[in-house]
Amino acid sequence: MDVSRRRFLGGRAPLPAPFRPPWSLSEPLFLDRCSRCDDCVKACPTGLLQRGESGHPVADFMQAACTLCGDCSRACPTGAIASLDGADVPGPWSFGIAIGEGCLAHQNVECRVCGEICDTGAIRFRPRLGGVPLPEVDNTSCTGCGACLAPCPVVAIQRVATPTAPEGS
Repeated sequence: MDVSRRRFLGGRAPLPAPFRPPWSLSEPLFLDRCSRCDDCVKACPTGLLQRGESGHPVADFMQAACTLCGDCSRACPTGAIASLDGADVPGPWSFGIAIGEGCLAHQNVECRVCGEICDTGAIRFRPRLGGVPLPEVDNTSCTGCGACLAPCPVVAIQRVATPTAPEGS
C-alpha cells in the first residue's frame, strides 16, 4: 500500500496543544508540573477554565472570557502557572486574533459585535466608501482575553500565534 494513501486513510495530523490557563508555562513544563488538582479551575471567576479530557485545565473561550484577574495563578500550588508576583511577568498568552473573510462585514453585512465587546479597543471599524466598515485588529493592544471569540455569529475570529521574545531579551 502506498504510504501516502495509508497516512491519508489512517493517520491523523497531531492536534494543536490546547489553550492552558493564562501565564501557564510552556506545554511540556506545564504538563510536568500540573498535578491536575483543579485549584485553578475552582478559582476562575468566569468559568473560562475547565477540566480537559486529560484532567489538565484548559481555557475554553467558547464558554467565557478571561478577566486576567490572576486568581488561577495565585491558586496554583505547583508553579505550572507562573506567579504574577515577579518583576518580569510575560503576557498571559502568546496569541492575538485574526478576522477572516467569513466576517459579516466582509460580506457587506453590518456587524460590530466583536468591536463592541473588546474593552481594550483592539478591534476597530474604519469607515469605507461603498460598504460597511471593516474590522481592523491591533494585536499590540489585544490582551488575549477571548471576549470577542464566542459572540461572533459566524465564527470568523481565530486565535493566531504572536512572536515571542527570544530567551534572555
